[in-house]
Amino acid sequence: MMAMEYGFIFLVGLLFGSFFNVVGLRVPLHESILYPPSHCPGCNKRLEPMDLIPIGSFLLRRGKCGYCQRKISPVYPFFELLTGVLFLLAFHKYGWSWQFVYVIFFISMFMIVTVSDIFYQIIPDKILFPFFFLFLFFLFFMPTSQIWKHLVGMLLGFVIFYLIAVVSKGGMGGGDIKLFTVSGLVLGYPLLLLSILIATVTGSIYGCNKDG
Repeated sequence: MMAMEYGFIFLVGLLFGSFFNVVGLRVPLHESILYPPSHCPGCNKRLEPMDLIPIGSFLLRRGKCGYCQRKISPVYPFFELLTGVLFLLAFHKYGWSWQFVYVIFFISMFMIVTVSDIFYQIIPDKILFPFFFLFLFFLFFMPTSQIWKHLVGMLLGFVIFYLIAVVSKGGMGGGDIKLFTVSGLVLGYPLLLLSILIATVTGSIYGCNKDG
């Protein structure tokens, strides 16, 4: 029974990952996420159901459009797989609970804004604001929530990254500040500070390896 639940959650994650790709690509361009249906950006051919199987279609088509042979970005299957894995980890940690739903929404937000940021270097308010109010709703009504820690985290997220933007003189945009403000609300204090520390260390290691 547990194996079936894990398989179901992973499959749902793959499907949502495919949907997050669509949202992250269309919202910054002010396009509908429902119409037109999914199509190849090269030949504009409408994709058939067999072309929309998460990860599977990419592998079967060998990373190319089945109609015009244009190469498909590996970002799409990567985010599908990553979303599936993250959904699975969240379910393993929290099971069927409000915390699981809360974490799923957080994962969803990050997947969408990351796709948008990769392709357009934009983090749209249309994505952040709905999630912001959704998280506030959860925090006020979840029985295990300590709302003050999350409000402190939100304040720290804003102040820290606003100061970074000022010091770097535009090195960090307004979208990043808003993203980490929302992240501070979700993670709360002191988890936000821990996540910043991990991100800083990881970024430094990556930078050293790149320079080396």
